Parts: sequence; structure tokens; C-alpha cells
Amino acid sequence: MVIKNKKGEVIFDGERTALSIDDPDLRDAMLEGAVMQGVRFDGANLEGANLRGGDFYWGGFFMTNLTGADLEGAQLQGADLKEANFTNANLRNANLGRDNLGGSTSLQGAIFTGAVLDGANLEGAEYDAKTTFPAGFDPEKSKMVFKPAKESD
Repeated sequence: MVIKNKKGEVIFDGERTALSIDDPDLRDAMLEGAVMQGVRFDGANLEGANLRGGDFYWGGFFMTNLTGADLEGAQLQGADLKEANFTNANLRNANLGRDNLGGSTSLQGAIFTGAVLDGANLEGAEYDAKTTFPAGFDPEKSKMVFKPAKESD
């Protein structure tokens, strides 16, 4: 798989089927429409990345920097998004709701300051007191579930 940034420069060129913390700098990655179910981006820098319409079902984004990323229409059901930074990210019409088995998307400690959440499905997604939302956003109206993260998480 080859991943390029917005300038057309190759930022990942590996023969592995999944990305990992071994490839942490993916700023401006172009992953629009990518089907990467279960991929682990834990701790990676995806600042400004284009993940629009991508399928990241059950993905791992623990402590991932998604500042200014475009996730419009992305599928993120059941993903681990704990402590991810979505500052100023576009999550319009993204699906962060329950997965096909009824499991929740984990948003404990995630930062959504300035993020666009218009039309996003957040039903059943879990958040805690550390999760920050855009001004005026009400997680209860979006049918989110307050669930503190376990200390072992």
C-alpha cells in the first residue's frame, strides 16, 4: 500500500497490510474512500489527513492526532478513539455509532473542540468527563452514553 500526502509525496510505502505506531507521521495523508477495517493508527499523527468516506470500522485511533482531519462520511463504528484529538476536524455525517454487534465506539478523553459534528451518528458512543465537545454540543441529545474509562484502559 502506498499513501501519499496532499503534495503527492509518498509518506508510507510498505508491504504490510496494516499501519501501526511504527509509521507515526501521516500528516496530510490521502486516504479518501480507503477500506481499512480494524487498522491501528494508535498514537499516529494524522493532522490534516483526508479520511473522507473511509471505512475504519473497529479501527484503533487511541491518542491519535486528527487535528483538522477530514472524516466526513467516514465509518468509525466500534473504533477505539480514546484520547484522540479531533480539534477542528470535519466529522460531518460520520458514523461513530454502535457496531454490527451492538458494541460502542469509545470516545473517552477525546477532544472535539471546534470539530464539525453535523449529521454525525453518535448513538451509543461512550464518552466521559474528560471528553471535550464543540461549544453548544449536547451528547445526551445525540444519544451518547456517559461511561468513564477504566483505569486499566
